[in-house]
Amino acid sequence: MSLSSPLHRPEAVSDAQVAALAAELAAHHPGLVQLSAPADLARLSHDFHDYSPVLRQQLQGCRAQLALRATSVEDVMAVAAACARHRVPLTPRGAGTGNYGQCVPLAGGVVLDLSGLNRIRGLDPATGVLEAEAGALLHHLEQHLRPAGRALRLMPSTWRTASIGGYIAGGSSGIGSLRWGFLRDPGNLLGLEVVTLEPEPRRLQLDAVASVPLNHAYGTNGILTAVRLATCEAVAWQQLVVDFGDAEAALAVAAALPATALLLQSITLLEGPIAACLPAPHGCPPADPGSTRLLLLAAPDSLAVLPAWLEARGGHIRWQVPEGEEPSARPLRELGWNHTTLHWRADHPDWTYLQMLLPEPAEPLIASVRRSWGSDVLWHLEAVRHAGAARLAGLPLLRWRDAAALAALMDQCRQLGAVLFNPHVLTVEDGGLGVVDADQVAVKAANDPAGLLNPGKLRGWDAR
Repeated sequence: MSLSSPLHRPEAVSDAQVAALAAELAAHHPGLVQLSAPADLARLSHDFHDYSPVLRQQLQGCRAQLALRATSVEDVMAVAAACARHRVPLTPRGAGTGNYGQCVPLAGGVVLDLSGLNRIRGLDPATGVLEAEAGALLHHLEQHLRPAGRALRLMPSTWRTASIGGYIAGGSSGIGSLRWGFLRDPGNLLGLEVVTLEPEPRRLQLDAVASVPLNHAYGTNGILTAVRLATCEAVAWQQLVVDFGDAEAALAVAAALPATALLLQSITLLEGPIAACLPAPHGCPPADPGSTRLLLLAAPDSLAVLPAWLEARGGHIRWQVPEGEEPSARPLRELGWNHTTLHWRADHPDWTYLQMLLPEPAEPLIASVRRSWGSDVLWHLEAVRHAGAARLAGLPLLRWRDAAALAALMDQCRQLGAVLFNPHVLTVEDGGLGVVDADQVAVKAANDPAGLLNPGKLRGWDAR
């Protein structure tokens, strides 16, 4: 889907179909919460897609006709069966923290709120494998793991409010990606419980291999009701803010740190104007707009080496505190990833952003973009592990001009070797690598034969 192409909306469902479905569920499942007030429908049909001026325009007016809140897998199966019988589209949603329009219904119908499906089913003390229902918040999972000395491997910057099912269905990376790669890398997701959308829904228990096509599929090919995850040993991460007077020195350090033997959870690089705009943690000096700032989460044993290593390369530690030591402090994990965009847009609503994997080395691309776009593009980088190797991911902020300028910038980055994950498109494929995943389409055919799950978001299905 090009930036300028009109949105292809699936055929809308009639109000009469939705009313019949609602009446049937009310008669046979009176405990299932139904929401039809305009304010509820607007809230539950929305996410953070308004980061993108393109999606904001395309998704204007997209709204469910009925919202349902499940609190059990049996609720989910009842809703799936009713939607299949009445031919009503169903869009599952978690906490709505995504920013690609993942949970925005294009054809109206039903939005199924899974936030009430939030029980933690178990933690294996021998392996650390965690199983939880899809609506469980990542924050609550962290609290559950802490007494056992375990932690989540990966989490978004929205960890306080995001649900685990929504993260698997709509996310891809985040805090911890420097160590553990991406959600779809083998070993992170170990299994899923899924409900199919059929007149007689099936409750499937999928292993790690069978779960792959449903990972980051926006809920288009199955309703995720529970997740099994690998966890890791908890580390008392130390938060460090490091300033550099020279941008090239900061970039060199961000690229070199993952090659050391230091245990690090995250490396965030912020160009000076971005760092100066962000809310500083309690007690941290504000950033100089002319400097470049690194935010680090490092293991305690790294502090025997890290300060001198950074100082020798032009870095000056401005603030250091163990994570969680000061309850009033804003943790660094809420200043990186998409929270950087959130904070910046609070003061600069006419700006948007991109997401990309930068080439190796990254310096030529960044220098070329600086020459072409000047201060209309500001750099925010995150260190990740991709295919086993340390890389830099770019989440640059850019002043919005128009769709043509955005397309030109993306083309320039692609020509210089970047892999774009376009946040200004609606489909699973175009927000990823741009190619149809035949396995995702095949699973949709098996689990959603009428194509009613979150229609319009899986290009491979629509192009059959």
